Amino acid sequence: MTQSGWIILDKDSGLFSRTAGGRIARMLGMKKYGHIGTLDPMATGVLPIAIGDATKMIPFIEDANPHIKEYLFSCKFGFETDTLDITGREINRNDIILTDKQIITALPDFIGKISQTPPMYSAVHVNGARAHELARHNKIVEIPPRNVEIFELEYLGVQDGSWHFRMRCSTGTYVRSVARDIAKKYGAYATVDMIRRTSANGFDIKSAVKLDFLENLFNNSASIDENLMPVDFGLGDIPVLNLSDKDAEFYKNGGFITVAAGDGMYRVYNNDLFIGIGVVHGGNLRPKRTI
Repeated sequence: MTQSGWIILDKDSGLFSRTAGGRIARMLGMKKYGHIGTLDPMATGVLPIAIGDATKMIPFIEDANPHIKEYLFSCKFGFETDTLDITGREINRNDIILTDKQIITALPDFIGKISQTPPMYSAVHVNGARAHELARHNKIVEIPPRNVEIFELEYLGVQDGSWHFRMRCSTGTYVRSVARDIAKKYGAYATVDMIRRTSANGFDIKSAVKLDFLENLFNNSASIDENLMPVDFGLGDIPVLNLSDKDAEFYKNGGFITVAAGDGMYRVYNNDLFIGIGVVHGGNLRPKRTI
């Protein structure tokens, strides 16, 4: 039986986001899947996977929820790789190690709206191609800086030879660039050795499950249904309209419905069954995306 919905994945390191989505989709017997936000292969943590009709909701969830993500990350000082993380090739070294005082003094400069240059190995588009694709073909291009916002940046101390941080930031902020730029203030180099996303667009790590756990259930013929969130999961900030059976059928076929509601976007239901996203204008509800 094919199913649609959301799996809130706690992605493991070494796994591409797209690969993780594909493995979950196959377990659920679905060909169509997607995800909100991309995690670097080395990174772990929250990766919302949309299955089937849930893919239609991705843009609305991104609009409905604050574009805020939270990360735990750590880095090592004294050297830098071409990817700005430990999966890359070392390209710079000077063995300068930042003190706790230097780090704490630097952090306020990175809180608020800042300009940040993404890493060369990133998903940023440059001249119609992904930056990481150009980098892997030894094509060096200049990536323009972008404006991002960091809401919180906290230094958590040193553990096992790595310097640990927690950050809440806007979508589009690169953890690797933050570590690089903190070090750069003191003429040092930094390489990230751990990234863990704990929250993304309203999805939290507390709701996340491991891929190994799901595959173990599947391989033992157990159901993974209880880990599949409904298609409308994550749309909570969008107001609701309920339609009668007759109006719902007309609406799903592209018809406009007269409603007593103000202008704006709505989650549309028929007897508590989610049937899509609609837009009200001048008292008329028209379909935006139907399920």
